[in-house]
Amino acid sequence: MAMAMPTDLLGRGLRDLRISVTDRCNFRCRYCMPVEVFGAGHAFMPREELLTYEEIVRLVRLLIPLGVEKIRLTGGEPLLRRGLDDLVAMLAAVDGVKDLAITTNGVLLAHHAEALALAGLDRVTVSLDAMDPEIFARMNGVGAKVERVIAGINCAKTFGLRVKVNAVIQRGVNEGEILPLARWARTAGVDLRFIEYMDVGETNGWKLTEVVAGDEILAILAREFALVPRDPAYRGEVAVHWRHTDGGAGEIGLIRSVTRPFCRDCQRLRLSADGKIFTCLFAAHGHDLRGLLRGGMSESSIRDSVAAIWMTRSDRYSEERGLTQDRSKAEMSYLGG
Repeated sequence: MAMAMPTDLLGRGLRDLRISVTDRCNFRCRYCMPVEVFGAGHAFMPREELLTYEEIVRLVRLLIPLGVEKIRLTGGEPLLRRGLDDLVAMLAAVDGVKDLAITTNGVLLAHHAEALALAGLDRVTVSLDAMDPEIFARMNGVGAKVERVIAGINCAKTFGLRVKVNAVIQRGVNEGEILPLARWARTAGVDLRFIEYMDVGETNGWKLTEVVAGDEILAILAREFALVPRDPAYRGEVAVHWRHTDGGAGEIGLIRSVTRPFCRDCQRLRLSADGKIFTCLFAAHGHDLRGLLRGGMSESSIRDSVAAIWMTRSDRYSEERGLTQDRSKAEMSYLGG
């Protein structure tokens, strides 16, 4: 008999699992891993603390009966984890996984795209916050070149991977890149999503005054593009999407976690690289599954533990933003975005 799918206290089911495979990154973006905090002396997780690929796959198999069907590999920068295509192949073989994707900064993507596609990856989301080389170099904090990211995107498309591009827009930093990004995406035929600058973690110095609201982004886009909205593809789709009225390639999406929270439809569970599950991107603490995996607990008991955690979930941070003072949050580079 199939087990009942758990729902949380707000009636939300579990559908998406985001898996961080490493807390390391080769970028130092100010909105995620500012170099002042994550500098040369920063202590990242020892290898023995990371979940093995076999442990990750075991957990995915356990969570499929709870409703999980979409898997996304994140970091840090997931392509820094050696043999990631092996993990992709293992996950692609799991019965019940309907969608398998990664989120990457794209700098290493050209080198890995073919192996990832052959392993069974469906989609890739690339972070690209500016087309201007100088702005992009400043934002990534290490002087990485935008041309390498574009090359990675082109390689991914060549090998049949579906590509989306995410751009975090921060006032005073890259709001002037909204139209250049949209022009490039339309020409390249890729979907582009603009993300409001969020107060993730404790180190990015977030200020509400630096948020460029989604409505403002849409007004800027309207100067050049005629767009019409499309209906959500499924409950929990975090972006609101628009299509070009002339049928041009590529959609434009807005992720408005600050100005129009979508907490009530969130169906995401996050697994950190060291095996903790988090029920919200803005959570302070997770629940340890690595200890259960390595402590000999039965698979049914582990599954029941996760179901119990989900059924007591009531997270809706973005709706409550500003109402709760002094709330600590885990870093996005640890959780995965």
